[in-house]
Amino acid sequence: MENYTGSLVSKLPFTGTSIFAVMSALAKEYNAINLSQGFPDFPVSEELIKLVNSYMKKGMNQYAPMPGILPLREGISEMFETRYGVKYHPETEITITAGATQGLFSIISAFIRPGDEVVVLEPAYDSYAPAVMLQGGMVKYARLQAPDYSINWDTFPALISGRTRMIIINSPHNPTGTIIKAKDLKKLDTLLKNRDILVLSDEVYEHLIFDGQSHESICRYPGLASRSLVVGSFGKTFHATGWKCGFVLAPPQLTAEFRKVHQFVVFAVNTPVQHAIAGYLRNPEHYIHLGSFYQEKRDLFLNMIKGSRFKAVPASGTYFQLLNYSKISDEKETTFAERLTREFKIASVPVSPFYHNQEDNKVLRFCFAKTTETLEKAAGILCRI
Repeated sequence: MENYTGSLVSKLPFTGTSIFAVMSALAKEYNAINLSQGFPDFPVSEELIKLVNSYMKKGMNQYAPMPGILPLREGISEMFETRYGVKYHPETEITITAGATQGLFSIISAFIRPGDEVVVLEPAYDSYAPAVMLQGGMVKYARLQAPDYSINWDTFPALISGRTRMIIINSPHNPTGTIIKAKDLKKLDTLLKNRDILVLSDEVYEHLIFDGQSHESICRYPGLASRSLVVGSFGKTFHATGWKCGFVLAPPQLTAEFRKVHQFVVFAVNTPVQHAIAGYLRNPEHYIHLGSFYQEKRDLFLNMIKGSRFKAVPASGTYFQLLNYSKISDEKETTFAERLTREFKIASVPVSPFYHNQEDNKVLRFCFAKTTETLEKAAGILCRI
């Protein structure tokens, strides 16, 4: 095929292939243990798979309603009322999405106009900023404070201006594994009073909280909930990231605007998967123990690398663990991560691509959503580096 010879002006001139795709491809090329991209290497529940199959056989294979099937929206409503004491109406406040990232993109597309400013906490999940830029918005970055990656409330207010339209928060946080505390949301609530600013709250790892802590969903705070869109993910909850099924919760006026975009991005989401998850969700036992399940994996991984030269601050949530390698090498994060993949056959994700200026702190992200066998092999390699 000959190259295109017409004019081409990129809308994302400084954006390349996602670091997740890059490192996973490198892991495949060198046959390395892949702790880079965030997906489990253990099977999805057999019961859930049977449910999907049963709904396919029942003929649930055509378009679902644009907002999602009602039984699933009702199940989400019940789950949030039970867990957080907040009622989202299934008809007007809950929308099923083709994964969380589609929900995030559609929210930003619906509400950000050219010239609007969006505050992002960084290191940040890599889809936020490009989505804002595609709408002509401007990203302002609030740098989280290492080593606990907490919000700096002394400097954060200075980022708010008359052009601020949205603040994006993420808890439990990818890539750092930290969580937002009640005191943070109270400060945010106070800061936003009498301001016309929306909040996009990415809560896809809501069930993955460790050490007896609880998830502080933004929906717990009425002043924030009334201006917020909450994004969730069944892919993360039920170990089925490839199914791409998520949801967005918001007050009726915000939901109506969100759906105007959502309908033209995907219109509807996988029908048999929605029916299966609706049935599976009826039993809370399928998700209430996820925190302890993943904490065991985190603890196993950290205990097995105690003899290594990596330094870790235990993650408070998600299934990611950051490891500092400053005692091992002064190489840049991307260089070191690539060398570990090639030479030691273990793939991770450098944290620097999660910063707009590629800030380098000698930190790599490792996914511990893996079988014990995989974690043992990975730990053995890390202890030899």
